[in-house]
Amino acid sequence: MVKGVPVHYEIHGSGKPIVMLHGFSIDSRSLIGAFEPIFANKTGWRRIYFDMPGMGKTPASDAIVSADDLLDLILGFIDAMIPGERFTLIGQSYGGYLARGVLARKAGKIDGMSLICPVAIPERSKRDLPPHTVLKKDDALLATLSRDDADAFTPNFVVQTASTWTRFRDDLLPAIRIANETALKHLQQHYALSFNVDDLSTAFTKPVLLLTGHQDSDVGCRDQWKLLQNYPRATFAVLDGAGHALFIEQPGLLGKLTDEWLDRVGASSTTA
Repeated sequence: MVKGVPVHYEIHGSGKPIVMLHGFSIDSRSLIGAFEPIFANKTGWRRIYFDMPGMGKTPASDAIVSADDLLDLILGFIDAMIPGERFTLIGQSYGGYLARGVLARKAGKIDGMSLICPVAIPERSKRDLPPHTVLKKDDALLATLSRDDADAFTPNFVVQTASTWTRFRDDLLPAIRIANETALKHLQQHYALSFNVDDLSTAFTKPVLLLTGHQDSDVGCRDQWKLLQNYPRATFAVLDGAGHALFIEQPGLLGKLTDEWLDRVGASSTTA
């Protein structure tokens, strides 16, 4: 229970804690599906996945009506789960925005951060976005989908194949279908934090990985480049053949780049 909210969470593995922040309207299954295969052959990392209020198995709460409320809950969850411990952050999409909020509040406790297709600018109208394009499409597969499934799957996917559909069906669609739409619509009206998460007093000098999809028509890839001024030890990559679902469309590159980043975080935290 955090701030009166019964937060659903899962812990995988043991060792140094990594707090996982999923995107808007989905849940922890998205990150479990993306990252557990990466950690299958790695030891020493304790992955902490949880569902945000109104998403997945964590119920909505009248106390969580803005991004500030959500950030406070995340900070409370971290304090409850790993009191006093150093930790690492992984955030995807809106979770990548909130991760930077956590960094602004707890930079001294954080050993590294990975941002996957992060929201750089909360106001969509101000984002530098490419048009939605599809680079690979399996027409035979799409013809088998119901209208509802196709409408949910196709808008943000650059690669529309059997493998990406299966991952979407298993890891994202169930969360989308059970999300508390009323609560999320209200939260969308207060989507931005009340402070500029990227206005850091000092640069964050721990290892950072920032991955974007070249064809991401939801949050883009150009606005994120401007974040690098805060991260002198960042790797920035723009992946072709990837939209906002980069973690599904480019799992191989996600794995390789995450492996390298984890090695950097491990080395940095050992010598710190």
